[in-house]
Amino acid sequence: MKAFSFTLSVGAMLLATASAQAASDNIDYQDQAQLHDIAAAVSADHIERDIRKLVGFGTRHTLSETESDTRGIGAARRWIKAEFEQISADCGGCLEVFYVSDTISGEPRIPNATEVVSVVAIQRGQTDPERYVLMSGDIDSRVSDVMDFTSDAPGANDNASGVAGTLEAARVLSQYKFNGSIVYAALAGEEQGLFGGKILAAKAQQDNWRLKAVLNNDMIGNIEGINGVIDNTTVRVFAEGTRVTETADEARKRRFTGGEVDSPSRNLARYIDWMADRYVANLDAMVIYRLDRFGRGGHHRPFNDLGYPGVRIMETNENYNRQHQDLRTENGINYGDTIDGVNFDYAAKLTALNAVTLASMAWAPNPPANVDIKGAVSADTTLSWDIGNGNSDDVAGYKVYWRATDAPNWQHSRFVGNVNQYTLKNIVIDNYFFGVASVSKEGFESPVVYPGAAGSFGQ
Repeated sequence: MKAFSFTLSVGAMLLATASAQAASDNIDYQDQAQLHDIAAAVSADHIERDIRKLVGFGTRHTLSETESDTRGIGAARRWIKAEFEQISADCGGCLEVFYVSDTISGEPRIPNATEVVSVVAIQRGQTDPERYVLMSGDIDSRVSDVMDFTSDAPGANDNASGVAGTLEAARVLSQYKFNGSIVYAALAGEEQGLFGGKILAAKAQQDNWRLKAVLNNDMIGNIEGINGVIDNTTVRVFAEGTRVTETADEARKRRFTGGEVDSPSRNLARYIDWMADRYVANLDAMVIYRLDRFGRGGHHRPFNDLGYPGVRIMETNENYNRQHQDLRTENGINYGDTIDGVNFDYAAKLTALNAVTLASMAWAPNPPANVDIKGAVSADTTLSWDIGNGNSDDVAGYKVYWRATDAPNWQHSRFVGNVNQYTLKNIVIDNYFFGVASVSKEGFESPVVYPGAAGSFGQ
């Protein structure tokens, strides 16, 4: 009996030592004054002005008028392009502004040949211009009948709010210079089948963009839910788990090493959550472990389909009376996506969240590549990674993260210097999830990268 008690005590002591060591390594993050400035610079007045302008085009249905200067999707996209060009002029030509398009036909919602045209602006990075982060909103709108392209479809919240937020983020961030490139995209054809996203994602793949984040903003202005909740303090971030592009060999390995909740999209979502906690007052991000709302989709999906990290950012409480509805009043209920359903301060708050996330990632070094982990049947865990990817001159070093396997967010970290391998002594690989982030000399961090193909952000 004494021997049994002694064995148990030693085991408890070892567990206590490892736990104490883990507990001593809390997250040590360097606050960034510039990110506070960026969040504060986002203007609700600018967002309101832009939403009102977009609503004023009457309808922005993908199949609507393209020749008029005042009505239809053609007028809307020309105005958006002109706005990006004005933003570029104000920053000395810092944006490359262009259309991205393709002709779609023979589809259930686009039966006849239709040119689907999105507007894109790129702010080139200074030291690692082939690394990209992207923010998008959807140009098009609709009413109850998805094929009705003549009725008024204001689309104030869905999704003039996302386009206005993207324009405002460009206005604010164009006043800074970044290491990586930032893409601002107003995507068309979302309601007809996510075609704008498909076209731009294909371009990113064809042009070999090292695309590290897609922030799809789809409805960021409503605070009054159909459930009766009024809430301007939370935001949903939808993030898929395992990549759809995972191979059979990768799936087999993941079964034994984990990674189901640590896809790059999930760790991008955790990064956004951190930005909300640190830089956007009175805003809590609700990370949802799902591609999108139940059984539904958005314009990040075409990027996810090609393996890029992407999330949907949107309001927490939706009002279905204001989505995909003909303008009407029935039984005392007003239906339709009109301007009175948008809270501009809330839209500005979510735009600020996008802006600080884009800025932080664009200032940070490239996420570590080829992260690997070893430690089976050992008291220690060793992580390794490639060193010198992207803007390596600005890399101060790397930070190792770990958390309990049932914890939603990273709990512990340790800065380990500018090395390509580190061993965590007496921290058992079986008991935690692990990852690595790159850290710049200014203290900007990349998202955390989980070891193996399951968590990779690519090269």
